[in-house]
Amino acid sequence: MERWIVAAALAASAVLSPAHAAPLAGEQAALHVLNRLAYGPRPGDIERVTQMGVQRYIDEQLDPPPLPAALAQRLDGLQTQKLTAGQALEEFQQVRAMAKEDKDAAQDMRRETVAKLVAETAEARLLRAVESPRQLEEVMVDFWFNHFNVFQGKGQDRVLVSSYERDAIRPHVFGKFRDLLAATAKHPAMLHYLDNWVSKADGLNENYARELMELHTLGVDNGYKQKDVTELARMLTGWTYAPRRMVQRNETFVFDPKRHDNGTKQWLGMTIAPRGQAEGEMALDVLAAHPSTARRISAKLAQYFVADEPPPALVERMARTWRDTGGDIRSVLRTMFTSPEFMDQAAANAKFKTPYQFVVSAARASAAPVTDVKPMLGTLSRLGQPLYGCQTPDGYKNTQDAWLNPDALSRRIAFATTLATNSDAQALQAALGPAITPRTAALVAASPDKLRAAMLLGGPDFMQR
Repeated sequence: MERWIVAAALAASAVLSPAHAAPLAGEQAALHVLNRLAYGPRPGDIERVTQMGVQRYIDEQLDPPPLPAALAQRLDGLQTQKLTAGQALEEFQQVRAMAKEDKDAAQDMRRETVAKLVAETAEARLLRAVESPRQLEEVMVDFWFNHFNVFQGKGQDRVLVSSYERDAIRPHVFGKFRDLLAATAKHPAMLHYLDNWVSKADGLNENYARELMELHTLGVDNGYKQKDVTELARMLTGWTYAPRRMVQRNETFVFDPKRHDNGTKQWLGMTIAPRGQAEGEMALDVLAAHPSTARRISAKLAQYFVADEPPPALVERMARTWRDTGGDIRSVLRTMFTSPEFMDQAAANAKFKTPYQFVVSAARASAAPVTDVKPMLGTLSRLGQPLYGCQTPDGYKNTQDAWLNPDALSRRIAFATTLATNSDAQALQAALGPAITPRTAALVAASPDKLRAAMLLGGPDFMQR
């Protein structure tokens, strides 16, 4: 296995030629879109996409059909996922209240309520990622949650993450960026995580305003100064939520005029007259439409879907589409997916899988039923990417440098070995198709039967996408 780890590292470190080659075709093209728009192929997927055509598959993923009845029914059985943000917060508050009176009872209640909510949130995410045919939707949920990251381990966010993903992220993954930006800005999970809910005129907190400009939109070093951060924070004072109103009326966002700084602001070269909540709304308008936002998020999408060093010409075309469509995410994705850079042979296998992509793609390729997500969650934690567990607002990285190291590879191989215990190596290799190189296929064929499936999932070919 040690030799296998070294081989995986060397293969993943190989430098691809930047020169354009012929576009991908046939099964190679089908595998490529399944590795990028989806979390890799399930058995039969490569043949299906080859027959239907790559362009039709892209169109289908950008405008997906409803979930299959069986999957929808299973998701519907996760009762905690139906809780509103207010109901979830009420459960959390009850646990905290009981902790002051009876520690043992509070622990029991935590296991029965909060812990169940946390567990079912993870189960719903992984179940969709592995089994949903709406694969691009799941990929974009992961992308946008990471972009607008909140940390589940911070206080009330332990129970608010479920609503955040369901209500703020998921409905807008293909829509207008301005709507997604507003949904995250006003959700109590983000208001709590970056402390804007406590920001007021005489007690300013700049955390959210800083990350709104630096991470969510413009990007650092894009022409704004610390003064602009402070002024934006003043414009966003009063953007908060009231836990009692959340519980009683499910009002997840409140503008409190008593907390708002009613002075005139100077922001990004503009004079902002006092207008209450409208000041913050105007700021979101400006940031969502800004050319720097278009370029930055286009580059981030291209880095995620095409290459760690995204082609500048592609990024510029995506940014142009962004500007022409008012930040329509589906249109920007279509520009990328239909580009020659995306379908170039040099783009194939150019990305190293993050731990999340590796674990989910392994479950899909092996056709393992998602009956218990605990082993998957444990593996993600051991690999350094616990689900909903990034503490910093910049989210997890998606580049090779962030994840390729011998220790992580050994942990991946351990997971692959466990997962492959009940897998049919021949069926697995057929499912992966051209993802397995002739060299790897020969090594697998020369190995004992009981090791073959583990070698396929833990080998260097499967680490790439």
